[in-house]
Amino acid sequence: MQQFSNVEIAEIKSRIDQIQEMLATGAGAHAPDLSQPDRIDAPGLADAAAPGLLEQLNFSLQMRRTRKSHFGSSQLTGPTWDMLLDLMLAKTNGRELSASDLATGAGVPLSSGLRMIALLEQLDLAERFVDERDRRRSIVRLTDNGIDSMTRYFEKMGSAWSNRQRYQM
Repeated sequence: MQQFSNVEIAEIKSRIDQIQEMLATGAGAHAPDLSQPDRIDAPGLADAAAPGLLEQLNFSLQMRRTRKSHFGSSQLTGPTWDMLLDLMLAKTNGRELSASDLATGAGVPLSSGLRMIALLEQLDLAERFVDERDRRRSIVRLTDNGIDSMTRYFEKMGSAWSNRQRYQM
């Protein structure tokens, strides 16, 4: 299997962030301008943009709460969640990631990344293997349970997104 380079992981993470932003802003109504930070001042909350902002905030909270209840752990946030997303993307694309690839993609030092991978192993979401081509490296993959959990989570989020759009009409 082909492996992701650190640059590819960083690009994938950036694309995932862009997709999450697009989902939060209305799924393709227009591509968000990610080069400019959102500017929301207090008086602006009373105008027509406020319902969209409130909708985005509510859906973001729903995603976080669903993730916590679905996986049964409040520890799957930030870089640890990024690692799970990277692992699911790698699985989908038939690629493998090393522990150092995951840490780099999540923007954490290797020592912190290894602790996060250990947590994913404890939760039976990921497992480590020795890289047969370079025995100094360890390859990390989602377990069958990890694949199933991630798939069910995204099915829930897809359903919540569809329901949200249905109620807007």
